[in-house]
Amino acid sequence: MKQYIRLFDFSQKVNYKTEILSGLTVAIALVPEAVAFALIAGLSPLVGLYAAFVMGLVTSVLGGRPGMISGATGAVAIVIVSLVKSHGVEYIFATVILAGIIQISAGALRLGKLMRLVPLPVVYGFVNGLAIIIFMAQLDQFKDTSGNWLTGSTLYIILGLVVLTMLIIWGLPKITKAIPASLVAILVVFALVLIFGIDTKTVGDIASIQGGFPPFHIPEIPFTWETLTIILPYAAMVASVGLIESLLTLELIDEITETRGRTNKEAVAQGIANITSGFFSGMGGCAMIGQSLINISNGARARLSGIVASVGLLMFIMFGASLVERLPMAALTGLMIMVSIGTFEWVSVKILNKYPISDIIIMGVVMLITLLFDDLALAVLVGVVIAALVFAWDSAKRIRARKHLDEKGVKHYEIYGPLFFGSIKMFNEKFDIAEDPKEIIIDFKESRIVDMSAIEAVNKLTERYHKVGKKVYITNVSGASHKLLIKADKMINIHLLPSKEY
Repeated sequence: MKQYIRLFDFSQKVNYKTEILSGLTVAIALVPEAVAFALIAGLSPLVGLYAAFVMGLVTSVLGGRPGMISGATGAVAIVIVSLVKSHGVEYIFATVILAGIIQISAGALRLGKLMRLVPLPVVYGFVNGLAIIIFMAQLDQFKDTSGNWLTGSTLYIILGLVVLTMLIIWGLPKITKAIPASLVAILVVFALVLIFGIDTKTVGDIASIQGGFPPFHIPEIPFTWETLTIILPYAAMVASVGLIESLLTLELIDEITETRGRTNKEAVAQGIANITSGFFSGMGGCAMIGQSLINISNGARARLSGIVASVGLLMFIMFGASLVERLPMAALTGLMIMVSIGTFEWVSVKILNKYPISDIIIMGVVMLITLLFDDLALAVLVGVVIAALVFAWDSAKRIRARKHLDEKGVKHYEIYGPLFFGSIKMFNEKFDIAEDPKEIIIDFKESRIVDMSAIEAVNKLTERYHKVGKKVYITNVSGASHKLLIKADKMINIHLLPSKEY
């Protein structure tokens, strides 16, 4: 009978065995990623490993999405690499702390709800681009130290071990789910390499992970205005990239698990984690989509797996470095390739011909920017902007007007569709000022005045009627539109009438 415990979330049952085993698997998978991202940023491997430990632990305990894994990420590494070269590691710690403060502020201001503005094609483009990046990153394992592709027996050995890892991860769940397939695959490949003395690349070939407990450390920088001007732009980028990647990962995990995470709580947790990471010699980070999917695919759904992963990683650093450094990279490569396959939204390809062409373009642009620039914040921002422009263009074409004369000779214009900056031109074309009678009524029952551009358009229209001695009445204005008109009452000359008068 399965054993269950409750941890931090009293509405969630936790499978103790699944959480522990999945956490250990994730801890192993965190090692090469954290080391690689630290090296990309020009930092010591331990700076990446400490960040993975601190980020993972804090967000697992305080975050808004149980089961999601955070750590040192490539997105953050790319942002800070130029600062490392120009000012050194101490400025990185200060930058991460300031980024954490910005993220806490974003969560406190409840800016997490802005994720509602990210349309599905942007999410698909982001996820698919990230899946390809994860896959492409694994190809380095098939190259030697000079960057040349492996050949001969060396290539065949690593290919065989990678394929074996992938087959175990794919096939074992069809037989049993008692133990995470990814952990079994790593252990089986590790055992084969040890037993048969197979000569293949190991974690230790990348860098040593031996170290102690993360030391508390106040950044040794001058606390001046000049320092703030140096680190603030980087901190803002780290904060924005971290939040976007974390909240998009949260949305993806929500979709997979059919549950609902808390975006604002996650933003605050990411901020606290980055502040803590900066004070404990870490490079900072955010949610990791690859490791999160490993965890979720293993069946983990609660906070315990993330805590185990973080503590397990620390144990590897402090006591098990010699053993972990002997792990074959082929096993971890096979695992990450399976993650990339699972990350890719294959449904976006299957129903590609059913999407509007604008959605296909948005998805393609986001994926392309993610691949070319490895800048997730830029990719998502561009995608959202394009989606907003497409929506505005489509909405602008929906403005219509039904016209008729009543028995009193008053002409009625019944407006349909939103009136905003994009639809003003078509709105103005609906009116025949020269031929209209002395009085007209513009009925906004099926429309809405959205912005100041729309108010100004109504204002100018009424002025044109007044110049030829005609009177305009506005009726059936919605509550929000009515407030906009009232606020602008001194600058326009129109008559607002309650709907009951007409």
